[in-house]
Formats: sequence, C-alpha cells, structure tokens
Amino acid sequence: MSEPIVFYDLPGNAAKDKAWSPNTWKTRFCLNIKGIPYKTVWVEYPDIAALSKKVGLSPTDTDPSGLPHYTLPAIYDPNTRTAVAESIAIARYLDRTYPSSGPTLIPKETDALHMAFIQAFRDAFMDDAGQLVLPATCAQLNPRSEAYFRRTREEWFKAKLEDFAPAGSEKREQHWKGLEKGLHTVKGWLEADGTEKLHFMGDKVSFADVYAVSYLLWMKLILGPESEEWMNMMRWDGGYWERFMAEFDKWETVDVGTAAEM
Repeated sequence: MSEPIVFYDLPGNAAKDKAWSPNTWKTRFCLNIKGIPYKTVWVEYPDIAALSKKVGLSPTDTDPSGLPHYTLPAIYDPNTRTAVAESIAIARYLDRTYPSSGPTLIPKETDALHMAFIQAFRDAFMDDAGQLVLPATCAQLNPRSEAYFRRTREEWFKAKLEDFAPAGSEKREQHWKGLEKGLHTVKGWLEADGTEKLHFMGDKVSFADVYAVSYLLWMKLILGPESEEWMNMMRWDGGYWERFMAEFDKWETVDVGTAAEM
C-alpha cells in the first residue's frame, strides 16, 4: 500500500477525539485491527449526500419517503481508486483487498452467519438503546448536524426526541430493563458451550465483535464513562461487558483528521 485510505467519519463532541458514531466506529475498528494506514475526513450530516456523490458512492438505502439515502461510514482507497460505503461492505473489501493485513474479519464461511448475527444483535439491542441515547446523541453534534439529526429522526420516529425516554421516567426504566435482558441474551450466545468467551469466534476477533463493541462504545461516549447509568450497565452479568470492551482498548485509537472540503 502506497497511500493511506481516506476514511469518512462524523464529528461530535461526546469524545475529545470527535469519534462517537457506532456505525463509523465499526470501520475505524476494522482499519485499526488490520493495521491499515488511513486518514480521517470529518463530514457533517448535511454534507454526506454531496460528498458521497463526489467520490462515486452509491446510496446505501432509501429514506422513509423513498428517496436515495447516503450514509457513513465510507472509504475511498486511492490505491485501487475504489469507494465503498456501509461497514460490512467495507470490512469485506478490506479482507479481500488486503488479505495479509491483520486478521480476516469476515471469514468466507461465516458470511451468512455474520448477516444473521447482525440482525439478531439489532433485535436484542437497538430498540431499547436507541430510545435511551438518541436524544443525547443529537445534543452532542455540531449545530448543522444537530438540526439535521433532529429533523430526520423525529420524522422517522414520529416523536420528539425529548419524549423518547425522559430522565427519571418509567419509560426510561423499562428501556433499561429491556436492554439488560437483550444483552444477557447476547452473552448467552457467547457462552453456549458453558464457558465464558470474549470473542464471538472463540479466541479470534471478527466483525461480529466489532459490531457489538461499536454500539457499546457509543453508549459509553454518549452517556459518559462516569455516569451512573453507564457504570450500572457495566455491572450487568457480573461485569462481563466491561471485560468484553476491554479487549478492544488497544484498537480504540483516532487520528486528528481534517474537515471535508465541500
């Protein structure tokens, strides 16, 4: 590799290094784990579509109104002149293009299992976690992104962010109980043979681990590592999730990066 990959990420203020998004952390972890050189370009939400078109990315989805929807993470690899969006597609690209760089994150024989895992994890985690942290996620964004995030999420959910799970409410308590139950279920998958494991493939790191730890890190950053809610969460299941996250401390690194030029 002669030139670093360009990695497009979303800036925020929950962390001193700007990196907060669970979706983009999936790709950052993949790059760090594989030891592939990259440089970050920070992109505000309203600029994602224009930047995606500029570098040749296709929409990753459609929005609720049926219009093309562009999302991050995304990368541009100047060595192959290839642009890729969406975290699992990026992981596959990195495995395929740089097979000698670090571990294979999605071994070919596990591709279908990874897709099934992603859906199952989302079912166990996202409904409750999203209600708990999306309002605070919005609040830590820069002004242009904050306005975009609020407008789009309130349109999608048909509710004000402040009404999702207000502090001290019964609704919030129920979401915490639901999340604890969901993560306990996920832990059960890891211990199906009766032994504790800190990776979904035994002693090998994989994209399944990256997927889970990225969402946990999101909650840590948004709630605050010293917050009562986060510290209580880390006590669940005998502190299992704290041990799980500690496996990724060495890969939780962020470069300074530069702002996107639009």
